[in-house]
Amino acid sequence: MKPQRMSQTFVFGSATSNENFTDREQEAARLRMNFEHGINTILVSPRRWGKTSLVQKVAIQVNESCENIKVVCMDAFFCRCEEDFYRMFSTEMIRQTASRWEEWAGNVKQFLSRLSPRLNFGVDPVNDFSLSLDLSENLQPEQDILNLPQKIAAAKNIKIIVCIDEFQQISDFSDSKNFQKKLRSVWQLQNDASYCLYGSKMHFLSEIFSKPSMPFYKFGELMYLPKIDTPHWVAYICERFEKTGKNISPEIALKICESVENHSSYVQHLAWLVWSLSNESASDETFNQAYNELLNQNSTLYYRYLENLSGYQLNLLRALADGVETELSTASAIAKYNLGSSANVTRIKKALEQKELIDITGKRTLIPDPVFKKWLQREMKL
Repeated sequence: MKPQRMSQTFVFGSATSNENFTDREQEAARLRMNFEHGINTILVSPRRWGKTSLVQKVAIQVNESCENIKVVCMDAFFCRCEEDFYRMFSTEMIRQTASRWEEWAGNVKQFLSRLSPRLNFGVDPVNDFSLSLDLSENLQPEQDILNLPQKIAAAKNIKIIVCIDEFQQISDFSDSKNFQKKLRSVWQLQNDASYCLYGSKMHFLSEIFSKPSMPFYKFGELMYLPKIDTPHWVAYICERFEKTGKNISPEIALKICESVENHSSYVQHLAWLVWSLSNESASDETFNQAYNELLNQNSTLYYRYLENLSGYQLNLLRALADGVETELSTASAIAKYNLGSSANVTRIKKALEQKELIDITGKRTLIPDPVFKKWLQREMKL
């Protein structure tokens, strides 16, 4: 079979789209329904399970098929304070709701005139610009800026959905809870704008949207993103191999999925490594080589996870890697893994959960990263 020219065989480390996006039909349909009916949505899952890819896919579908709806996407990862958030929020609202610089300038003047706005154009003046605003305290800029979606939607007679990736960055702002109150107080009153909020810190996002004491409690529908089922992954991997003139058996494709517990990013990464090491057909040997390479490529990252951990925290991770999930506070586990006391185990678990290194579900405590768990087993000789 003659190989087809393709830009990417498997995609990891970035959002996937088109033929690299697999399954998620049910979640995509649900999210699209929320977008079209103005339902606020909070998307929660462990990191690298495909949240960004899902939102981008649905955003493109809605923007292309619904003339009266505009989806605006922004990434809050580089926002380190309220002012950063306001500038990015206003810039992306102006940029993505208009198509020409004349319209940008007109919208800036119409909706943000009180903030002494100034457009700063980059190398590509057609697409690249930033927005400077006077954010002095006496002007109370949050009202004008956070109301931009509602104002623009009303002026254009459309509905606007604002999607904010890495929303957990607001947890690092000074007086984060007060900032959350500002957002909620303005956004909850908007009739023509709705919000999709998501990010990579599952613990923080789950807490701020489900805890009654938090400002964003019951702000919208909480959607937990499940893993993609094995049959979808197996079919996807086999299809991608076939389209590039290579072959992989369903059995080896299944090994790829099971070895990384269907973790979306790792399935794509490991499948790529198997593909790159295979000449015409994947084999058990190439799978083993690829899996070892996956562990080695992530070693630097995993060592960074451990750098600032206490001895007790390392010991608890070792216990989890050893398969202890529900009996960590028992006398035998505390003695075997040197965990101090049952009260200390509770403190360790809380600290590791905040670092996103473990998940606590009911009575079970797990390492959510399956490759990190395997790497721990290898490095700690378990």
